[in-house]
Amino acid sequence: MVYEKIKVWGVLLRLYHWTLVLSIVALVATGFYINNPWTNTTLEGSVAWPMATMRYIHFLAGYCFTAAILVRLFLLLFGNRQERIMDFLPITPRNIKNLFATVKCYLYIGNEHDERLGHNVLAGTTYLLTFVLALLQLVAGFFLLFPEAVFWQGLGGALFETQQQARFIHHLLMWYFLIFALVHIYLVIWNDLRSSEGLISSIFTGNKFKPGKVS
Repeated sequence: MVYEKIKVWGVLLRLYHWTLVLSIVALVATGFYINNPWTNTTLEGSVAWPMATMRYIHFLAGYCFTAAILVRLFLLLFGNRQERIMDFLPITPRNIKNLFATVKCYLYIGNEHDERLGHNVLAGTTYLLTFVLALLQLVAGFFLLFPEAVFWQGLGGALFETQQQARFIHHLLMWYFLIFALVHIYLVIWNDLRSSEGLISSIFTGNKFKPGKVS
């Protein structure tokens, strides 16, 4: 069979994706340590001071996470057709049909699956929810980092009331991102094995493959 190579994901979206992946890995690893240090506490009074190092990496990764989210916000509005929000919102008859067809396909109760270049509607809607939670996560993070800043004090106080509440929500959201990552990896591999479009390679190259016509 002949396949046609089609450019789907731009450079910015791929950079966003891998920046988000790496920042989440760093944030989770250092976040666990900050929450429950596992080194000998006597190190904290020495030159090593691992807590300071972990916090520094955590904050640096947090800025990378924020930059990635801002890039995705830009692409939701101004990216190519597959990257914009209207391509996967369940507000058109075609998208609503795709949503239910994808759910049935994932539950193995249907074979109809509207293949599309960008995200299927179930994935796109889940990504949008994750994007909103990421905004909440970074607000909580900056509220904890800069409690004396008027802007973050006002926004964080309005959303979380206290820093302790913000810290608790920040920790809970970390678990959401961990579970999301596991489900995301599973479904990406499942779709790549099921389809010949090259889903996994597309996040590296930006290209997907569709059956083409023999000339």
